[in-house]
Amino acid sequence: MVRMKHKWPQEGDLIVATVHKVLNYGAFAKLEEYPGEEAFIHISEVSAGWVKNIRDHVRENQKIVARVLRVNPKKGHVDVSMKRIREDQRTRKIQQWKIEQKAEKLLEFAAKSIDKDLDAAYDEVGYAMMDEFGDLYGAFEISAEEGADSLIERGMDEAWANAITKVAQKNISPPEVQITGYVDLTSYAPDGVEIIRTALKSINKDNITVQCVGAPRYRLLVKSADYITAETILKEAADEAIATVLEAGGEGEFHRELE
Repeated sequence: MVRMKHKWPQEGDLIVATVHKVLNYGAFAKLEEYPGEEAFIHISEVSAGWVKNIRDHVRENQKIVARVLRVNPKKGHVDVSMKRIREDQRTRKIQQWKIEQKAEKLLEFAAKSIDKDLDAAYDEVGYAMMDEFGDLYGAFEISAEEGADSLIERGMDEAWANAITKVAQKNISPPEVQITGYVDLTSYAPDGVEIIRTALKSINKDNITVQCVGAPRYRLLVKSADYITAETILKEAADEAIATVLEAGGEGEFHRELE
């Protein structure tokens, strides 16, 4: 169960909960991100339309996303609404919650690797990771891509940083984008075919794939961690191929495929 730093949600927050009791006038649901706490959904907050039978809209063991209306820590009351959120907000919150569930499991793996439990992980680094990176998964993504130093520089204990990074690099694939461009290469030299082959071979590297669309056009596919880097690699590769052909008296032109 993913844990939030604070014991109670704030008014306006979106929460994930599991319904455990449905009554004629409303339903009670356990808050997934706040262990031991529950929320109440009044029948008037279940759906935007008129609700004749609440069980047509909510049932036991149903996972819901709701907006917090009121919080009374002294009485232990949290009132929420299922109708005051858009479908895209509901979808995004569920996706975020699932990602954080994965991150918590990774945190537990990291903790076990240094003989600690999940409670200690949250107390010693978990809540701090949320403050620094916005959520647990963000910290794992950054450490997977940039290494343990990216955590140590932000004040994390070295043992924890190394444990988290090791788990992150084993379980998280770095983000990847792919863009496409084309080069038109023409050579009038007797050995023109070889000139073009040499030009293309020089740019056919690990992060670039060259495909023949049909002479004189060739497709360049570039994969990278971000669009800015990918665009730079694509343009430099195209320029290099064109320069090789121009030097031999041929012609070349670059075309960027719009996404």
